[in-house]
Amino acid sequence: MIKTIIFDLDDTLYRERDFVYGAFKKVCEYLALKFNKDYEKLYNSTIDILNIQGRGRIFNMLCDKYNINEDISNLVDIYRNAKSSLTLYGDALYFLEECSLGNIALEKNSLGNKRVEFNLGIITDGKASVQWNKIKALKLQNYIDKIIVTDDYGLDYWKPNEFAYKEMMKYFNCEAEECIYVGDNPNKDFIGARKVHMHTVRVIREIGDHMSTFLDETYEADFIIKSLYELKNIIYKCNYL
Repeated sequence: MIKTIIFDLDDTLYRERDFVYGAFKKVCEYLALKFNKDYEKLYNSTIDILNIQGRGRIFNMLCDKYNINEDISNLVDIYRNAKSSLTLYGDALYFLEECSLGNIALEKNSLGNKRVEFNLGIITDGKASVQWNKIKALKLQNYIDKIIVTDDYGLDYWKPNEFAYKEMMKYFNCEAEECIYVGDNPNKDFIGARKVHMHTVRVIREIGDHMSTFLDETYEADFIIKSLYELKNIIYKCNYL
């Protein structure tokens, strides 16, 4: 029986671009004020660079384009410390609230629907301070029993390292077959979870950095869904099929 549901964070429970865009705004506000530049032009250029070049040297390219002499590490700090306004995906909020209220019904018996309570966890990569800021902004402590930001332990412990998955099983005192891990990125999310023999679920949303990434079965999840509204059906399959 499934006892524990563990989630990735970025693009699984909320739209990561909301954080990125909000943090870009803080950087561009700083540059516009300090160097007397047009904020809108700076911000639009930043988005264009992201869409064309991807992540990496965005602030370097922005400063080169507008002839700005600024310490890039300072801009990175502004980005990382940004307090963006974030909201959970509607389906994520629904599922977490239903879990917290004990309203997930998976089967019927002679007494009616059987309610099931789950342990809830999060495993997320990324700069620790940034990820914790996101977690606080999303108020995830109200729903989640155990949160592991892998960077708190060091870069070597980021996914696909098996460490965080094993820590979750140890914390909740459960076996791998009693756990489901839900993520969006086949490059790293499911490798470690599958190595410890957890069930895995990939959510592919309409918008996301990895929505068009499809790899071989070594990297992919056991199940694919389009929203967390479908997750209850996956739990049922893991339990009874």
